[in-house]
Amino acid sequence: MTLTVSTPSDTDIVMVRAFDAPRPLVFDAITRPELLRRWHGARGWNLVSCEVDLRAGGRWRFVSRGPGGEEMGHGGVYLEVAPPERIVYTETFDDPWYAGECLVTTVLTGDTTMTSTLRYESRDVRDTVLRSPMERGVTESLTRLATVLVAIQGES
Repeated sequence: MTLTVSTPSDTDIVMVRAFDAPRPLVFDAITRPELLRRWHGARGWNLVSCEVDLRAGGRWRFVSRGPGGEEMGHGGVYLEVAPPERIVYTETFDDPWYAGECLVTTVLTGDTTMTSTLRYESRDVRDTVLRSPMERGVTESLTRLATVLVAIQGES
């Protein structure tokens, strides 16, 4: 199972990945701090702070620490939460590396395919993100998630 990345519009990046786990478990893994801490981040990066107020209007905030001790913080507001199928939220970084905020819509379908649409304020911003190591980082992070999902199902 691999990550596919496409650009269906001037402002959107769409990422799709299938997982061998039921939708409720995948939804929990992407929204519950105790599970997020087990997988979120590219290889060598780990969450050192994970705050989630999972409701429309609730805020979220993550701080990750990298292999050299550097930290990256980001957060936003949940706009829609519909377990186990859909979550919509904003995302901004403490040290902004692109202009504005991102609107993220994640939809879980079938047996379980996760589709995340990232909407940026302009084509220039979207292209800045595409030139970054974002795709590599997301691939590594979602590979970690797949491993955690297998482990969680084995713990049951």
